[in-house]
This record gives sequence, C-alpha cells and structure tokens, in this order.
Amino acid sequence: MTDANAEPTASRTNAARLRWLRRILVAVLILAVAALFVVMLRPAPLAVEVGVVSRGPLEVTIDEAGRARVIDRYVVAAPLAGSLSRIELHPSERVAAEQVVAHVLPAAAPLLDDRSRASTEARIAAARAQRDSARFAIRRLGDLVDFAAREVARRRELVASGALPSRELELAELDERNRRSEVTSAEFALRVAEHEVRVAEASLGRLGRGSEGPEAIEVTSPVAGIVLRVLQESAGPVQPGTPLFEVGDPAALEIVADMLTSDAVLVSQAAEVRIDRWGGETVLRGHVRLIEPSAFTRVSALGVEEQRVNALIDLDDERETWAALGDGYRVEVHVVVWRHESVLRVPASAVFRRGERWCTFVLEGGLAQLHEVELGHRGRDEIEVLSGLDEGARVIVYPGERVEDGVEVAPR
Repeated sequence: MTDANAEPTASRTNAARLRWLRRILVAVLILAVAALFVVMLRPAPLAVEVGVVSRGPLEVTIDEAGRARVIDRYVVAAPLAGSLSRIELHPSERVAAEQVVAHVLPAAAPLLDDRSRASTEARIAAARAQRDSARFAIRRLGDLVDFAAREVARRRELVASGALPSRELELAELDERNRRSEVTSAEFALRVAEHEVRVAEASLGRLGRGSEGPEAIEVTSPVAGIVLRVLQESAGPVQPGTPLFEVGDPAALEIVADMLTSDAVLVSQAAEVRIDRWGGETVLRGHVRLIEPSAFTRVSALGVEEQRVNALIDLDDERETWAALGDGYRVEVHVVVWRHESVLRVPASAVFRRGERWCTFVLEGGLAQLHEVELGHRGRDEIEVLSGLDEGARVIVYPGERVEDGVEVAPR
C-alpha cells in the first residue's frame, strides 16, 4: 500500500515542477521581449567629435595675405617731348648703370621764355636737393651702421659671459642688418638723384636753341639692375615724364602685408614672421621691419569699411631658399605677437558664447556636461584656458544644436 500511494504523489510533484518551469520560462521570455523593446525604443547616444585639454606651447599670430615687391625700383621716364625709338629691352634683362636703352628725337625746341626757364630751373633745384638729401642720408646711416656694429660686438661679449640673454644679441645683429640695408637703399636713391640732375640740366640746355636741328637724346638707366616691366615698348610720340620701363634688383625683396590697425598696434619691433603658400615647399622666415605711420581705408568683401596699415617685412632666409619668389607674388604671412612654451589649452572649436560667458561641453560618464571657462590668449587652432577645465579633460568639438547639458553622447 505504501508503494502504491507513493507513485501518484511523485507524479503529481513532477507535474507541478514542470508547470512552474514552463511558467518561469514564459516569464523570462516575456521579460526578454520587454527588455528588447525598451532597448529598441531608447534613443541612441549622440555621436560627437572629442578633443582633449592639454598643456603645451601656444602662439598668437596675425594672419594676412601679402605680396612680394622689389625694395628699390626706379621708373625710367622720357626726359622731354619727342619721338621715342623702339625699346628693345624685355623683362628680366639686366642693364648696367648709364646704359643707353632708347633714344628720343626731340620736338622743335621751345623758345626760352621766363616761364619755361623757371620751370626747368625749379626741376633742377629739386633734383639737386634730392641728391644732397641722399648724400646726407648715406653719411648719417654710415654712422648708425658703425654704432650698430660696435653694439653687436659689445653684446656678444656680454652674452658670452652670461650677463645678457642671447635674444639681446640677436636683436642687435638684426638692427645692424637693417642699417646696412638702409645704406644700400640710400646709395640707390643717390644714383637716381644724380641721374635726375643730369637729365634736368640737359633739358635746360635745350631751351632757346631756336631753329637748330634736333639732336636725338639718349635715354639711360640710372642704376644697374633687372628690367621689371617695359611700359612703352613701341616707338611713337611721348610727352615729358612718360614712363618707359621699370628697373630694380629682384634679389632685394620685401613683403608687404596690410593688416587692421587694431592688430598692428600689437606688433612689436622685429616681430617674428612665418611666410608660406608662396609656391615653395619650405616656410620662409622673416621679421617686421616697419609698420607704416599712415593707415588707409579699404572696403572688405562684406562691404564694411576697415582701417588698415601696411607692414613691411624683411626675409631672413638666404636668397637661394626663395629664389623663385618674384616681384608682385602673393604670399601668406603669420606675424607672431605672443608665444608661451607651456599653457593649458583647449581646441578653439570646443568653446562658444552663452550669454556673457564662454562655455564648453565636457564628456563625463557618457554625458555632455556644460562647463563655464575663463579664456586667455587665442591661437589659430587652440585657446589658453585660465580656469574651468583640467588637463586631460575630454571636450566636445563642434557641438551642434542637439548637444545640451546632460545629453548622452558617445565619441565617434
């Protein structure tokens, strides 16, 4: 009897277990399907670009377009009215000082009246004054060159003894080079002025010659150099002062870049300049020689009037490095106005204005957290962080309208 009763009891127990097992499996299946629906309906994290707050060097530059130009150039003009012979010169040809480049067959000589004489004598006086000024400038600049050379020697000794930083010697050497370049320009101006005096005196000698037969006047180059442009190639009648051709030395180039006056006041003397996008593979080095004292108004592409001023930049690299650079070529200049070797910096694309404060989104625990930051100097791609961020923090760059405080995000 005992065995007979035990078998039905065991069967009922096994059946109950199977029912509970089926119920558990059904419940697990329902929970799994519900969880799947929850996951499917849950919005995916917003994919974002992420940058890192790091410590390192930072520099602030003024970036502008510029152009190369010959420092010393001279436009040879017709000395008097007449018929010009054809100029056989072509651009890039070399000419010597006082080389005859063309002839002008003068028109009938004018009568020697008081007005003509006074005008020509005034022209001679102006040319002589320019010549005397150039001679004085050469003497003055010669004294400055001697002083600059002595200053270089003195600072070299102080730097060798450790009493001065090496930058002081570099500035003195730079000043000496600039002075010597100014002497070269002054000598060029003197040769031009002497040529102008001779031409003006020859013009005075032709006044009042009456019916004497015309004699061809030689047109000469006042300086040695390269023909930059031929402005009057064909033969034909010309008037006094008609430009004929330009001559200069393409090995003596400078860079001219116009910048906003508000930027120009930040540029220090001999500021470092990097020059690129000029066509060569290397980045050229230079320094600011002069910020012109007078500004000008220019209308921007957006129709806004801007006050701009020219910055004159000298090249520091050897001629062989930029030999392919020519007169009028376009370049890009980057004038360094501030530099520090170790600052906390954040990508510029990660910060934005919100009200009166600068803000950024920091990636924390998969969420975008809004942080207010205090910024310092601004570089081209990075900005100095004074407070609000720690080194190594991950920030969202180029945050769109969908990125808000507390939104779930994921790095791409």
